[in-house]
Amino acid sequence: MPEAGFFRVVGGRPGAETRLMARSERYTLTSESVTEGHPDKVCDLIADSVLDECLEQDRDSRVACEVLCKGNLVMMAGEITTRAEFDREALVRRVVEEIGYVDPAEPFAASTLNVAIHFTRQAPEIAQGVNRRKKEDQGAGDQGIMFGYATDETPELMPLPILLAHKLARQLAKDRKTEKVGWLRPDGKTQVSVNYVDGRPEKVTAVLVSTSHTPEVTKHQKKIAAYVHDELIPTVLKRWNHPGIEVLVNPTGSFEKGGPGVDAGVTGRKIIVDTYGGAAHHGGGAFSGKDPSKVDRSAAYFCRYVARQLVLHGLAKRAELQVAYAIGRAKPMSVKVDTFGTGDSRAAEEFVRKNFDFRPAEIIRKLKLRAPIFRESTNYGHFGRKGLPWEA
Repeated sequence: MPEAGFFRVVGGRPGAETRLMARSERYTLTSESVTEGHPDKVCDLIADSVLDECLEQDRDSRVACEVLCKGNLVMMAGEITTRAEFDREALVRRVVEEIGYVDPAEPFAASTLNVAIHFTRQAPEIAQGVNRRKKEDQGAGDQGIMFGYATDETPELMPLPILLAHKLARQLAKDRKTEKVGWLRPDGKTQVSVNYVDGRPEKVTAVLVSTSHTPEVTKHQKKIAAYVHDELIPTVLKRWNHPGIEVLVNPTGSFEKGGPGVDAGVTGRKIIVDTYGGAAHHGGGAFSGKDPSKVDRSAAYFCRYVARQLVLHGLAKRAELQVAYAIGRAKPMSVKVDTFGTGDSRAAEEFVRKNFDFRPAEIIRKLKLRAPIFRESTNYGHFGRKGLPWEA
């Protein structure tokens, strides 16, 4: 059978195919987001809050903070080398309270938490690979591959499905915190499916919203569905809203029990939510709790920054960068540019080569990553939001 959407040429070398004429290409891309009360995001925000507190007092802090939460337990562990001094347990309680887990009758509440803390200093082998007499020679804090992506399909240069999923999740939190909807609780998930034609979003086909709620509305799921149908979706989707969208609300029938009280959370488990919703590649490295010497965070931010410049300068409608590092080395092992046939790849590669320095010290300097800005990036995506330096 010919490849779907293309004619095949017979002949030439074995297995050779030439795309002579492309028919209309259609596919559906689905992306998800989670609210700040999701157990994994609780952990991410605690980790990034620890990082910001360290950077606030000591810009040269080295932080690798991992967090687990379950029941009434929050466990922090990792490697921290810093001159900063602060009450880490008090910070955990403050973050949990800000998120909205304040009911002492629930298993997970700010005032009743048990907080376990176990940090050591950064391993000397890593430190000697990162530290250099000349700052510009600072080595990468780890090996790995990182990706950045941008597309002109939205003003934010983000894929539409993940952008809408984030906006739905953020609106759930806003309606809860302003008490516009009194029965909402912190934990929740959203999911948006978008139909594409020839690489461009045509319409939203499905929306899924799962939101935790108070016990008194458990038997009134129609009330929750009405809020999602009549208020949440029209407010967020705007011109993308239409009567034909399939809408699912709390598909199991209720979501009375949520958060870390019933589900374990761990830092770094929402890496696709944090990036491009599955529209682009991912190197596997998580972001939260890591200072910018860890290139799986800082280089991913820089790749996004560079991909944005390619689109903004008209060199591509879609662009993806891959960069690879070896621990302790400043210069990357490789930098790859892909424009997906939407621009001149050679011109894009030359633009990147001439204008951007991928050494860790230069990334940190360019994006001003020694500032305590990281908890601002934790929720609702690390990309596509105003106020973050890699989005400038």
